Amino acid sequence: MTDSTDFSYDAPDAAARTGMSIFANRAHVRQEMREDADSAGFAIRECESLAPLLQDEPRPQGEVVLVDCPDVTERGAEALARLDGHAARTGLQLMLSTTFPSLDAVYAACGQSEPVILVNATRAGRVIALGQVFATGMGSSVRELTDHDRLTLLRLSEQVSHLAQRLEGFDSTGVAEPTAPSSLAGGGAEQDEARRGRATRAPLPEPRLVRQIIHNRQSRAKFFGGELFADPAWDMLLDLTAARAEHQRVSVTSLCIASGVPPTTALRWIGQMTKAGMLERVEDDADKRRAFIALTGGTADAMARYFAAMGGDAAHLV
Repeated sequence: MTDSTDFSYDAPDAAARTGMSIFANRAHVRQEMREDADSAGFAIRECESLAPLLQDEPRPQGEVVLVDCPDVTERGAEALARLDGHAARTGLQLMLSTTFPSLDAVYAACGQSEPVILVNATRAGRVIALGQVFATGMGSSVRELTDHDRLTLLRLSEQVSHLAQRLEGFDSTGVAEPTAPSSLAGGGAEQDEARRGRATRAPLPEPRLVRQIIHNRQSRAKFFGGELFADPAWDMLLDLTAARAEHQRVSVTSLCIASGVPPTTALRWIGQMTKAGMLERVEDDADKRRAFIALTGGTADAMARYFAAMGGDAAHLV
């Protein structure tokens, strides 16, 4: 018996599809990217080596630009910075596929357009990212977390803020005073800062204590697996809190490692937490090829008050 079921469909005309430019020096990767982008529904406008991007004024075609940059030289970083600026001005979606050793250079070069950065991506991972961008119509949502992740981040922010509010609502007699709601992510920041300025700021916790908590959390993964207790937002907040107390700066690669999740996932968290006003990007004035991640002042203050609220129990946190 012949199966006459037809699973074909009429694809949109190439002119009507979202256009993409692909740039990669590695011929086999360039071909894979072309095939994957075509399968995801993009119309390929150009598929070239990286040479066109080294021009003073890159003019990629289409609404999405996919670049393979496994190794980033100083000249390459400058080219990425120009492309990033072009993307910020024109609104095109920039997608960069890189390696973990080159992540710091790529991140430092692209501080304007919020590109999608894929780190050590498998072909399957690249296809998924391409599909997300296409499905959302150049969708910025590819840079968003899942609904579950956003809810987790919101709860984390609310928990830390709630503890901070409780602490700042107590006067020297231990009697709570009414306070207005505060937020880690902006909204009333000036009022929050003024109110906090009237009270004694809680000091940051001892970095040794925070490092012990981080060690305890990592040790737990040896027995149960890292994915079971994965909590990248909290792990990154702890690492950045310890670094701030130690007067150390944290690179994006270091923070990705501290998160305990794959780099591409960690970058999504960093982007989301930055948008929420919990983290901030800090440029390295001495070396444009580097950029750091730090707690915002409000988040650092909230973390300090959180540890103060925990008191002696903080030593037992995981």
